[in-house]
Amino acid sequence: MSHVRRRFIATGAALLTGFAGLAATTSPAQGSSASPAPAPYDLKTPTSKGYGGAVSSVDPEASRIGLQVLERGGNAVDAAVATAAALGVTEPYSSGIGGGGYFVHYDARTGKVGTIDGRETAPRTMPHDAFIDPKTGKPYNFTPELVTSGVSVGTPGSLATWNTALKRWGTTSIGQALRPATRLADRGFEVDKTFNLQTSENQRRFANFPATSKLYLPGGKPPAVGSILRNPDLAATYRLIAKRGIRAFYDGPLARQIARTAQHPPKRAHPDLPIPPGYLHARDLARYRVKQQAPTHVGYRGLDVYGMAPSSSGGTTVGEALNILERFRLRGMSDTDALHHYLEASALAFADRGAYVGDPAYVHVPQQALLSDRYAAERACQINPTKALTKPVDPGNVHHYDGKCGGATARPNAKPDTENVNTTNLTVADKWGNIVEYTLTIEQTGGSGIVVPGRGFLLNNELTDFTAVYDKADPNRIDPGKRPRSSISPTIVLRNGKPVLALGSPGGSTIITTVLQMLFNRYDRNMSIEQAIAAPRASQRNTADVTAEQAFIDEYGDQLKAYGHTFVPAGDPGTTAAEIGAATAIELGPRGYLTAVAEPTRRGGGSALVVSPGR
Repeated sequence: MSHVRRRFIATGAALLTGFAGLAATTSPAQGSSASPAPAPYDLKTPTSKGYGGAVSSVDPEASRIGLQVLERGGNAVDAAVATAAALGVTEPYSSGIGGGGYFVHYDARTGKVGTIDGRETAPRTMPHDAFIDPKTGKPYNFTPELVTSGVSVGTPGSLATWNTALKRWGTTSIGQALRPATRLADRGFEVDKTFNLQTSENQRRFANFPATSKLYLPGGKPPAVGSILRNPDLAATYRLIAKRGIRAFYDGPLARQIARTAQHPPKRAHPDLPIPPGYLHARDLARYRVKQQAPTHVGYRGLDVYGMAPSSSGGTTVGEALNILERFRLRGMSDTDALHHYLEASALAFADRGAYVGDPAYVHVPQQALLSDRYAAERACQINPTKALTKPVDPGNVHHYDGKCGGATARPNAKPDTENVNTTNLTVADKWGNIVEYTLTIEQTGGSGIVVPGRGFLLNNELTDFTAVYDKADPNRIDPGKRPRSSISPTIVLRNGKPVLALGSPGGSTIITTVLQMLFNRYDRNMSIEQAIAAPRASQRNTADVTAEQAFIDEYGDQLKAYGHTFVPAGDPGTTAAEIGAATAIELGPRGYLTAVAEPTRRGGGSALVVSPGR
């Protein structure tokens, strides 16, 4: 065993044994420090294989914390919550207690898949014209105004999700689950290139808020690569929640402070950005509840694919696209032909997503029709095997379909998609066969940019996922108390009633295509799960051009242009936007054999770990 590997394991053990020898750092300074962290985690392992349980996330510190929970007898839910809390420390621009997410769980005892919708909600007093600038009568500019604002802040759902999951399926308390992350926040983590780049990309936004600047712009600059970032304020917040439970967050002084921060963002004396105030009230936090609901389900080539039902559009859109693809013998096709069908099926499903999917508490979502094999057969008729459809395509008619070609389409109702790209995902399996697939978010990289003063966490800007201009016919219109539509797509796949794969990804609306493409790669292109996650990505979301990573364009662009597909790069080279997704997955093989995978390069690479490489 290498010296680095031994140090990695020893440090992980220290997290749960009190951090012996670290008493001198009981009151660390907030922000960046040039001194090295005690035995930092500096090893990223994108693939691990073995037995006894596994954890995969984008961050090695978080994955190691989750793995230690499994090694000490915790189950998949215990480990998932501990991992998520750690990601709130090391991936604060993508997750944290100021945000929300969607949690999918397979229960090995019952053989059932259950889900928790922990999506952020609009404040009860939010008006339909909340995104209209009263000075101009026109919508706020999406960036930087709307994404850097109090008006974009929804009621957070992450803590309620963690607590509900632990009570329903876990074996530990929220207080115990938060302890390793609390210690991590106190001692700090090593800043890597990705964290430095994300901070640099948001420096202008962050600089408008003193609390954010103090934490993430020490000395007025992004923390240097290799420096140590400590967050004692977040550690104190975690300790408060551990002592008093989640009501300390949703009711009382902290809830009132969160609401004040959203209503009146504490900005510097002369901000260089307009920062619209918000509507979040302490009553919104007190009334917040997660939704425990049935998953979506489709059959696909002998597999049962379970996903997240609305308010997320992930399960319905991935499921519909799979149902469309199942009408074709993709394994007998060339790569180019198969990819053409993948892109076309995605466009058709996205057309229906835009027309029909929103928060089912506020709009009728025809989920049964969207996931119907008969409806998919009718939609599949539109795919020409040699020529791309002109985009955007019209949605199908969910009220009149018979599975035959020539069916009617519905009137287009697509609105510009404003869902942002940065979120984080984790996958956990335990030795008993329980599985968790969990995607959590604060939306934009850095959320609203607003750190709650003295509390150490960023508030989300999740409400930017609503359509900006109110339209009563739009299922994703702004309504008070409503959950904005999401694309989060945590997915668990079963064969003959037993789990064989769990996967998910961040990436805004490209989450759907990332999960769909990974499933397509694994089951239709015969890739290994490692190959499926590493392969270059393309995202067709019913737009004239396909958004694709440059590697995909280089490899397949010329061939697919012959079908009529046109491509635009995902983002400028050297920026976080140049990549699509940052997925994690665990594949479950015979006799408990696990293959845990994370990204080998995207977002700096992830960390997938197993309890034991051998039995």
